[in-house]
Order: sequence, then structure tokens, then C-alpha cells
Amino acid sequence: MTEDEIRARAYAMPISSPAYPKPPFRFVDREFIIISYRTDPQALASIIPAPLLPAEPIVKYEFINMPDSSGLGSYTESGQVVPVSFNGVSGGFTHAMYLDSEAGIASGRELLGFPKVLAQPKLEIRNDALVGTLDYNGVRVATATMAYKYEPLDLAAVKKTLAAPGFLLKILPHVDGSARICELVRYYVTDVTVKGAWSGPASLELHPHCFAPVAKLPVLEVLSAIHILTDLTIGGAEVVHDYLRHPSNAS
Repeated sequence: MTEDEIRARAYAMPISSPAYPKPPFRFVDREFIIISYRTDPQALASIIPAPLLPAEPIVKYEFINMPDSSGLGSYTESGQVVPVSFNGVSGGFTHAMYLDSEAGIASGRELLGFPKVLAQPKLEIRNDALVGTLDYNGVRVATATMAYKYEPLDLAAVKKTLAAPGFLLKILPHVDGSARICELVRYYVTDVTVKGAWSGPASLELHPHCFAPVAKLPVLEVLSAIHILTDLTIGGAEVVHDYLRHPSNAS
């Protein structure tokens, strides 16, 4: 293999059989529940990376089924997103994410900086309720319930909420273990079709775990819950802050 061939083929590891295809990624019939809850303000402030600013002491806990993901197959995710602002624009910072797909983990971490970790999340219908569970190597970390298709929501209004940007802290190491890349990344979802959206009563329990510390943002009060069925695309993104080039820049 020549150097020119390496440069032409290289975009992901391993070069002989990359763990995922090139983006963008299209998700069809992506179904998720988002439970918003009030948490401890000091605990929340400790995990939000500057220059992002916290909005309110609120966390959005998600369970997501992705049965038809281009190039990635079928898998499930669970995690925490925190409402934040950047230069006056509201968005969400993904703090934690757990899933059961090697391709999903590799692509999310390497391309955009999603904090993806291998675990065993599930989202299923049990009679009249949606039930989400997250296990880390057989230990229960999170349990959520939500009434199934309880109260329909306006689809256009829900689509507007999905237009808000997402923020990620992307870190890639150098060969000596130091950070070679440390960036704040902003991304959007596009080509969104909301097929259904509902609100309803919900519950959420988080349990301590040394390697899945979602309970460090404790549930003080469940505020709302939404159940969404949608098609969408995750593709491009941009670096909005480079911590290594501008270590003292707080803009």
C-alpha cells in the first residue's frame, strides 16, 4: 500500500475494514422518550464545559431505539443531555451516552465526540407503558416509565425543538496519552420528519455505578416527558472552540 493509497483510503480505524461508513447517517423510525427532571445546580455546574453556560438546573434523560440506521444497523441508546447556551443560542450538551453497538460507539466518538460507552439499554412497550432500562454489565443503572401515546402533541412544534444545536466535548489522545484534540463541537440534525409525538406521566430512577455515574445528577423532581417517533439525519458539524489553541479564551 503506497502513501497515496493510504491518504486516499484513510478516514477511520482500521484502514482495512473501517468500523463505520462515512457520514451522513440517516435514522428511520427513530423512537425515543425524553424525561426532563430538576437536579442539583452545583452538581450540574461541575459537568458543563466552558464556554457553555447552564440554562436551568434541568437534565433531559433519553432512551432511544434506532431500528434502521444507515451503515450502523439497529441499536439502542440511553443518556443525559443538559440544556445550555453558547453565545446566546440555546442548545443541548450531551453529557453521557450508553449503547449496545460497536459501530455506533466508534463513529460517534471518533467523528463528533459523542461520549458513547458500551452498555445494555432497552426501550420497550409493556402493556400501557413505555419502559426504558439501562444496565451496565448486568447492574441496573436507570429505569424510566412513561404512559404510552398518552396525549398527542403538535408535530410542527416538536419539530422546531429538534432544530436546536447539540454540543459535544470531543477529546482524542496523542500517542503519549496527552490530548491531541480537545474541542467543543456543535452539530445539528437535518431532514427531520416527525411521525408522532406524545406527552404523558413518567417516572425516572437513577442508581449509582462507578463506570456509569448518571446518578451524580440526581433526580429531584420529574418535570415532563415526551415520546417521539421521527426520521432524521446526523451529518455535518463544526468546531466552535479549540481548547488547545485558545486555552484562556472564554468566548
